[in-house]
Amino acid sequence: MTRRETRPARVEDVHDLALGMPHVTVYPGTQNRPVYQVGGKSFVFFRNPRPDAFDPDTGERYDDVIVLWVPSEGDKLALVQDESSPFFTTPHFDGHLSVLIRARHLGEISYDELAEVVQEAWLSRASPRRQAAWLSAHLPDGGS
Repeated sequence: MTRRETRPARVEDVHDLALGMPHVTVYPGTQNRPVYQVGGKSFVFFRNPRPDAFDPDTGERYDDVIVLWVPSEGDKLALVQDESSPFFTTPHFDGHLSVLIRARHLGEISYDELAEVVQEAWLSRASPRRQAAWLSAHLPDGGS
């Protein structure tokens, strides 16, 4: 990323960052919740309310969950086990290389942190050729 923004992240940023990656296709998804894909593989999507993500006090399903792919189980655990992080997972996503975040909690991370997570999500799903091209263009050492 070339610019530095430490302001709190917003939902609009998720859309802008995902669309800012190359070769992205966006689908409306069910209930018009966008699904961002690269090469036919989802890397960010806005999830419909599901029974596995709910308010523990009221039982009401969360209606603002965003799913982002991660490169590895280690990356997933680093995000969800950090008590200061708003990222979480549910048993439904056991074994799935993704993390969840509620839109209402995006402001708990910075724009820069969100940009890194979205970029990593894209990189984890893009073809090796597209990964190499993006890394070469965006990292000082060309990704090596």
